[in-house]
Amino acid sequence: MHQQKRQPELVEGNLPVFVFPTELIFYADDQSTHKQVLTLYNPYEFALKFKVLCTTPNKYVVVDAAGAVKPQCCVDIVIRHRDVRSCHYGVIDKFRLQVSEQSQRKALGRKEVVATLLPSAKEQQKEEEEKRIKEHFTESLFFEQSFQPGKNRTVSSGPSLLTVFLGVVCIAALMLPTLGDVESLVPLYLHLSVNQKLVAAYILGLITMAILRT
Repeated sequence: MHQQKRQPELVEGNLPVFVFPTELIFYADDQSTHKQVLTLYNPYEFALKFKVLCTTPNKYVVVDAAGAVKPQCCVDIVIRHRDVRSCHYGVIDKFRLQVSEQSQRKALGRKEVVATLLPSAKEQQKEEEEKRIKEHFTESLFFEQSFQPGKNRTVSSGPSLLTVFLGVVCIAALMLPTLGDVESLVPLYLHLSVNQKLVAAYILGLITMAILRT
């Protein structure tokens, strides 16, 4: 006699929820980012129903905040930011996605997604680039000092060879032609972009400050 396969009982709150992305970033100066899409995946053999909750529902519009996902399918949830004001810059809001079986009310799993409003995408990229440059320069100074054991650091001995070398490299980079300069005799692979020259100028400024402090 054929026995029907029984589905294992699911424990409330323990079911993994698969959502992408897990962070939403809205930029005030870029209207294209004022609408974001969350994708909810259902890799299971049974259908799920979902519900989207928010800590600040007055700031957002959630299209289809509740619905169902078929087995091994996905659904897109559109979220719009409708209160783009400077007083909300940097404030972290949270969305919670709760899922359950269609035949039950208890939540089998939940997932939180954070949302942040920032003033400008360009400023954010600039800050991240400056942060990476500072971290790289700090690491260079750390390794430079690590290979100088036994020296009396209370006595200033002027800039190190590594600092001077980095300064010379940055000066040479600034003297190279810029991309698009067709009249230059320098080989094309030595032409630098404007962003690369800005990075070299920024590092050269840091090196100059470090030399003046020694």
